[in-house]
Amino acid sequence: MYENTTYDVILRRMLARVPDDLDKRESSLIWDTHSATAIELQVLYIELDTMIKNMYGDTAAREFLILLCSERGITPDPATHAILKGTFTPADIDVTGKRFNIGDLNYVVTEMIVPGEYQVKCETAGSIGNRYMGNMTPMEYLYGLRTAVLSGVLIPGKDEEDTEALRRRYFDSFKQKASGGNRADYLAAVRSIEGVGDVKVTRVWNAGIRPQDLLPGSAVADWYASVKGELSEPVAAWLSAVYAAASEKKLTTGGTVLLTVVNALDFGEADDILLDHIQNIMDPDVNAGEGYGLAPIGHMVKVESAVPVEIFITAHITFDEGYGWAECSAAIRESLERYLLGLRREWAEHSRIIVRVSQIEAGILEVPGVIDIEETKLNGGTGNLTLGPFEIPVTGGVSE
Repeated sequence: MYENTTYDVILRRMLARVPDDLDKRESSLIWDTHSATAIELQVLYIELDTMIKNMYGDTAAREFLILLCSERGITPDPATHAILKGTFTPADIDVTGKRFNIGDLNYVVTEMIVPGEYQVKCETAGSIGNRYMGNMTPMEYLYGLRTAVLSGVLIPGKDEEDTEALRRRYFDSFKQKASGGNRADYLAAVRSIEGVGDVKVTRVWNAGIRPQDLLPGSAVADWYASVKGELSEPVAAWLSAVYAAASEKKLTTGGTVLLTVVNALDFGEADDILLDHIQNIMDPDVNAGEGYGLAPIGHMVKVESAVPVEIFITAHITFDEGYGWAECSAAIRESLERYLLGLRREWAEHSRIIVRVSQIEAGILEVPGVIDIEETKLNGGTGNLTLGPFEIPVTGGVSE
């Protein structure tokens, strides 16, 4: 705003206010005193310009954006710890609570999944906990332990929320208020859970069921009366509850919420452990619909992962002299993976993802050694590939 208010401009304005019959030439007393003042005023204008920029969400630096967000009840999401899968042999050895090491990172075993497999937590918060796999070294002697291998990511660790993501949340807070189990409330709650990359919220996702079809007719009533006395107590209790609810018109499609998520590591398929973690936070199955999670009372929440769809590419590629498939295949695959990762990052913002032939060809043409590409097919078809609302593209393979 004040980038044009420079030292020279300020000095000229100041000297213009001094009568012309006085000596205002450079090195004169008047010029020297005004010059020093102009320098300080220039500094003040620079600081004023910085202050004004930091007063608004779209130009504020991180330090001041955090202050603006605090007025909206928003704080940066902190870094989270990666939860990984560790495989230990022999399977009957208990390593719960034991600490292990890979390079500069330390890990602690938190709980058993199945005998020989455990959840392992990286003690260093952030995405760095997702990077290292392989043999772990115990930090104290464990009698009988043969192998300890870190074999996969269950709940990805996330770095502290970056500035631009925080800025988006700040502006989103003006567009829709998160409260009472509305869509914005679910989005904010699920996105803040460690390991979640993004989420789609689908209301009344079982709307294909007609409430009328749930009412028991006379034939159903006769069948119910004939069998309820022959059932075991748990089965009879369940059937009686369902029959009573259906008879009294208490069964409805309202209050059902489907949360479809991708992981924070590569915006790909979410692991079952992450899905269970989200389910327990939002609406535990043991108390479904009763408001023991973050979901309001009456909301039946189901958590699922987005479904990965492998994308197989075939194309006729012309290579430059000295290049061939052997030299360029790895870079071509990386180009495809970058493109599909970009689509997965934007998956939650669109009703459907379209994998476009033109974008794939443009990426491959940027690979050094590739001159031309034609006859490109996606999963055997010549056109773009449109995925379903809950499907995400992942790299299947690339071939000539």
